[in-house]
Amino acid sequence: MSEVRLYFKIADELKIDTKQVKATVDLLDEGGTVPFISRYRKEMTGSLDEVQILAIKTEIERLRQLEQRRESILKVIEGQGKLTPELKEQILAAETLSRLEDLYTPIQTKTPYQSNYR
Repeated sequence: MSEVRLYFKIADELKIDTKQVKATVDLLDEGGTVPFISRYRKEMTGSLDEVQILAIKTEIERLRQLEQRRESILKVIEGQGKLTPELKEQILAAETLSRLEDLYTPIQTKTPYQSNYR
């Protein structure tokens, strides 16, 4: 999922404009803190308050982590030759890390350490 799609998703969830989300994420990525952005960058964020900025920060971190994990799971499963179109579709549709892990767990290969103790 591209960053732009993440912005739309967050904007939809928080009922704010996508431009506000993008501006806030840009400021956060540049190292701005939530209190600094809410107090001194109101013109850039469209006057979002600390609660809204914190919600954006939390959600963009969660979605980025989800995307990273999704990519690594797809790469591993594809490398094993076990990626079916149905499984890929389910992985791409997963909305939470726990759902991703639930899809990945049955496919994981056991390490020698794991197989000795089961």
